[in-house]
Amino acid sequence: MLHVAIIGGGPAGLLAAQHLAEAGCRVDVYEAQATVGRKFLVAGHGGFNLTNSEAPATFATRYGPRHPDFARFLHHFSAADLRAWAADLGIGTFVGTSGRVFPLEQHKPAELLRAWVSRLQALGVQLHTRHRWLGFEGEKGLRIRHETTTQELVIQPDAALLALGGASWSKTGSDGRWTTAFEEIGVRCEGFAPANCGAEIAWSEFFRQKVGRTPLKNIALRCGGHTERGELLLTEYGVEGTPVYALTPALRQALYQQQPAPLLLDLKPDLSDEQLLLKLQKPRNGRSLPDFLRQQLRLGPPVPTLLREVAPPEATATPEALARLLRAVPLPVHALRPLDEAISTAGGVAWDELDGGLMLRRRPGTFVAGEMLDWEAPTGGYLLQGCFSTGAWAAKSILGL
Repeated sequence: MLHVAIIGGGPAGLLAAQHLAEAGCRVDVYEAQATVGRKFLVAGHGGFNLTNSEAPATFATRYGPRHPDFARFLHHFSAADLRAWAADLGIGTFVGTSGRVFPLEQHKPAELLRAWVSRLQALGVQLHTRHRWLGFEGEKGLRIRHETTTQELVIQPDAALLALGGASWSKTGSDGRWTTAFEEIGVRCEGFAPANCGAEIAWSEFFRQKVGRTPLKNIALRCGGHTERGELLLTEYGVEGTPVYALTPALRQALYQQQPAPLLLDLKPDLSDEQLLLKLQKPRNGRSLPDFLRQQLRLGPPVPTLLREVAPPEATATPEALARLLRAVPLPVHALRPLDEAISTAGGVAWDELDGGLMLRRRPGTFVAGEMLDWEAPTGGYLLQGCFSTGAWAAKSILGL
């Protein structure tokens, strides 16, 4: 019987454990926290996107051009497979208007996790919580410390899968400190960077006090050649929201090249340039700019305050100038939010350190899955799907040893 040790009790590790146990392997899962699935539960706050209903060909592009293997991972364990897996645990799902896939309303993330843990235990998977991985030992050994007793041990499994997560939300155990052990054996890791996070703008004190946290609905954001639609949230530190998260890679690249990064806000993306100008050419008849914008374009607070904050008076002096401004309100981003606040991270084990089965070339029998790998994806179900799919692929590869 193949004995497999899995380090990390997140989605990638637990799904691999399930697949391996179902195939007849003896599986031990080691998790440093008091319970498994901590980040899985945190991901469920404010809407639990299990996956997305997007067409497979488009789905694979969400993981960036550097990772062509993702199409293979997603084909092996697809969004449809994930929904079928949840249904087998008694958790029904539905497709929302955005294409995102959620558990049915009566099913909470904790309920899914409980059903999953029960299934793993029924399959004989041993879950060792409060057991922290310390590093490698010899050709196949793994050093483990019991966090309560501080006792250290070395295990010698037939195969090992490491699924320790990225470097965001360290309170869940995902702190990225594992890179030190990898570098000690010569495995190259790409540096971690925040992904799916807010962006910082140096608002004036007046703006912060007057606007606070205010949403702007049905807008478009641009950075470089990338455009994203959705809802933007103005915050005391800058901006956040789905469009900002999706533009994090472009913002990150721009910040590497210049300060600040050019983030442009289109306040009326559903209007053509001609339609927008036509509305702005209507007589003001003594109305103030805030009243005019509210009546002609339904742009109420905080838009006038925002325009005064980021643009000079001449930018609103004529209909033509105002149209140009509303189409591209400059939001001077000077930084991304700290790594630990990010929903996810870019960076991790470099792809050329792995073979096609996600096994470390420098350490045969040791595999890597989930956010430890150097990939990133937008929110909307893609992050969890990436973890599930790489975990399933690693399990398949282990079974092929």
